[in-house]
Amino acid sequence: MNEFEKDVQMKSNDAVQSAVGFVVPFLFFSIIFFTAVIIKAIG
Repeated sequence: MNEFEKDVQMKSNDAVQSAVGFVVPFLFFSIIFFTAVIIKAIG
């Protein structure tokens, strides 16, 4: 076992961080997309 496995910085669940890492950019690009759709529909 190496030294990094012994001294872990974060003990939280990796699945939660993976979900956040997927959802946050997805929402960001969704907001950009729907903003563009609304602007195109208005203009």
